[in-house]
Amino acid sequence: MSPEPRGQIDLADLSLSFPRRDEDPLPVLDRVNLTVAGGEIVTLIGPNGCGKSSLLRVVAGLIAPGSGSVSLDGLPITGPDPRIGLVFQEPRLLPWRTVAANVGYPLELAGLGGPERAARVTESLRRVGLTGAANALPRQLSGGMRQRAALARALVLEPEVLLLDEPFSALDSITRDRFNIELLALWGRLRTTIVIVTHSIPEAVFLGDRVVVLSSRPGRVVADIAVPLSSPRTLDDLDAAVVSATARDIRAHLETDAA
Repeated sequence: MSPEPRGQIDLADLSLSFPRRDEDPLPVLDRVNLTVAGGEIVTLIGPNGCGKSSLLRVVAGLIAPGSGSVSLDGLPITGPDPRIGLVFQEPRLLPWRTVAANVGYPLELAGLGGPERAARVTESLRRVGLTGAANALPRQLSGGMRQRAALARALVLEPEVLLLDEPFSALDSITRDRFNIELLALWGRLRTTIVIVTHSIPEAVFLGDRVVVLSSRPGRVVADIAVPLSSPRTLDDLDAAVVSATARDIRAHLETDAA
């Protein structure tokens, strides 16, 4: 029997507040319970300020929860973890470094050098289609290419989990659709657990095995909706009746919460 895929995320009664000067703490997340199975793609959607990005940062080990727990494959997440890659909305590349040097930076921090580091950088660039831009500086790249470089940097440590915080929101709709197809193709090869924050209902449905809907702040799970689409997916799937029905379901939960 084949082993269970690695990369399962478990959030149990997770709450988070941010301190404020001369005021009570600001509640951000409220008793979130969520499991993402290893190798699954889950999309997070909800109103502005509902805590979606904060939830990703808790999973990435960048923010400690106020209460509750977060674990990866049964082990508590207590800080940044090489098993978890995070891609922000902005690429955040170091402008004085080449694409290859940016991608290899996490390996430098991990103490990996020599031919192994070079090989892993080359492979990560190949995965995102940037082999020909290895020696370019970020300012010489288009916005889409810079985001590819950020994705390659997140993949170079070969993480079990990939967290994406609206990575394609700054792109035009045609380029964004193409990137979504490429992301699904990449997932098809690697089977990495992926959690994606988005404000787009069609994108949430197209990418996710499940769509998790968060309430307005403090964010709590108000719906966990399975997407009845098989893989591999194509852009033609966006016109399928099941996609429209799922989108209506998501929109109904968002509108109910806003009422």
